[in-house]
Amino acid sequence: MPGAGDPRGRPLMMTTCRQPSLGIIVVGASLAGLRASEALRARGYRGQLTLVGDEPYAPYDRPPLSKALLAGTSAPEALSFPLDPDLGITLRLGVPAVRLDLDARTIELADSTRLPFAGLVIATGAAARPWPDRFPRGVHTLRGRDDALALRSQLDTEARLLVVGGGFIGSEVAATARELGAHVTLVEAESQPLRRAMGEEAGRFLAEIHRAAGVDLKTGTSVSSFAGLDQLTGATLSDGTDLDATVAVVALGAVPNTDWLADSGLLLDRGVVCDTYCRALLSDGSPAPAVVAAGDVAKWPHPWAGDSAISLGHWSNAIEQAEAAAATLLAKEGELSPYLPVPSFWSDQYGVRFRSVGIPALGDEAEVVESDSIARRLEVVYYRQGNMVGVLTANRISRIAGHQRRLAAELAAGIE
Repeated sequence: MPGAGDPRGRPLMMTTCRQPSLGIIVVGASLAGLRASEALRARGYRGQLTLVGDEPYAPYDRPPLSKALLAGTSAPEALSFPLDPDLGITLRLGVPAVRLDLDARTIELADSTRLPFAGLVIATGAAARPWPDRFPRGVHTLRGRDDALALRSQLDTEARLLVVGGGFIGSEVAATARELGAHVTLVEAESQPLRRAMGEEAGRFLAEIHRAAGVDLKTGTSVSSFAGLDQLTGATLSDGTDLDATVAVVALGAVPNTDWLADSGLLLDRGVVCDTYCRALLSDGSPAPAVVAAGDVAKWPHPWAGDSAISLGHWSNAIEQAEAAAATLLAKEGELSPYLPVPSFWSDQYGVRFRSVGIPALGDEAEVVESDSIARRLEVVYYRQGNMVGVLTANRISRIAGHQRRLAAELAAGIE
């Protein structure tokens, strides 16, 4: 496989990884972890390459967890990404990393194995935000393959599903469960689902679609407690309403998987804080030698965010940032390139294809170009301090490419 930096396929010299004989470890058998591994090989790295994952499965696609896998229309094995054996990746699956020692340049696994490294890619992703209190059996979160299968086993036409949280995961679960014939109640603390991420109009649009599909949507309230000793029987809301439920999904966002890095010396702030080149930063703000991060676990500066750092749980970001991180890890001095993406994501609900480009959550103003819940069409453009930063559409896929070009142009202009 030819190296990206040399048309004759010769390996690039690793100037960031000072001890190439020790190899590179990628922690996180996620989409970002797999793509980083592939990118390292594509760029000419021929040394030892180890991919560590906490689940016993090879890397697999996660968007279908709340859709096709949950609906039973896709088998778990169909979600696995093809893994080319010629890449020579050593898999260490089902044994999570528990500690990083930067001074010794080692990773410690849960079975007490210590793995030395010359370069490290952190791609441990994020976990579903847990419920803070004790709860009975029948309350689920959805982040992995086993989660989706456990939830699927309890969904049928007799199920009374309570979804806590009206973000994209919660909304997708609600849509899939309705298609399976379950009675669904969706509880959202904001005035509309998606309001915090996409604004009032997008939230109102989605709320109307939920209700048209038969979802009992309750907004402006939250779940105070679950009922049932051994098995879930219902829940009480903060407004005093009591609900019946046989199964529940808590979809209150994600928490980056950084516990194993707690005493590593890396700068952690709801993720691994990186610079614009995807280099993980030490607590003093300087780059950690030969350590990069990518995917849901990474937090980095973006021009649209001003002085803040952002993290994105998008499928496309996992791929693009993994490739950028791999490039940084192998870069020669003076050849670093900043990671400045125009992110995108999609979501399918009730036959409606939502597409977004940019980062709508950063907007302080929204322009509603079109909103028709009957025809199921939506187009909202988001601005931050007068500059375009994102777009959300529903069933208007043909308009996305133009918006993406404009966003890329505005981003480039803002950098110059």
